[in-house]
Amino acid sequence: MALTVASLRQAIARNLAAMEVESEHLTAIDGQVGDGDLGITLLKAFRELDRVREGLPDDVGLALMQCASAVSRVSSSSFGTLFATCMMTVAKPTKGMTEVPWKDLPGFLDRCVDAMMARGKASLGDKTVMDAVSGAARAAAGRDDPAALLTAARQGIAEALATFRDKPNRIGRARIFAERTIGMDDPGMVAFKVMVDALD
Repeated sequence: MALTVASLRQAIARNLAAMEVESEHLTAIDGQVGDGDLGITLLKAFRELDRVREGLPDDVGLALMQCASAVSRVSSSSFGTLFATCMMTVAKPTKGMTEVPWKDLPGFLDRCVDAMMARGKASLGDKTVMDAVSGAARAAAGRDDPAALLTAARQGIAEALATFRDKPNRIGRARIFAERTIGMDDPGMVAFKVMVDALD
């Protein structure tokens, strides 16, 4: 069993269903510390991904590049840019592959963190989505069963949320409200949790 473009199509469909439900909540919590466009961004992104998903090629890398282009077409927000950056990052090592071992996913998440830090000028510990992605990668490392990997990733995200909840945001517009963000979950981290939770 491995990750294929069929897996990707299924993930898109499940995430679109989740965003149809959660987008207003994500936008509301983002509005407390940011631009208030997070839920709108992700809903638009997954609607566009859903529009192109059946036409994706069997090559995982090429499919991810097409997905990145689709997200970029409909979103110029910072989160949309980071989302597209992650897909482009994983597209490079998976180009030419029709099956990707599940055990490779935590390493790809680590690559995504590095790419997002370079693109967003943030660091681990700044209380951003990167901390949740890094937590998922660490927790899931060494696992090759998709169900066990997903369970571990969710645990890693939950631990990251708990760790950073009582810390201030240190980057982006949220840093302006640094003290007010203490006791609040970072919206990007919550969005990543929604995306991973949708993958059942």
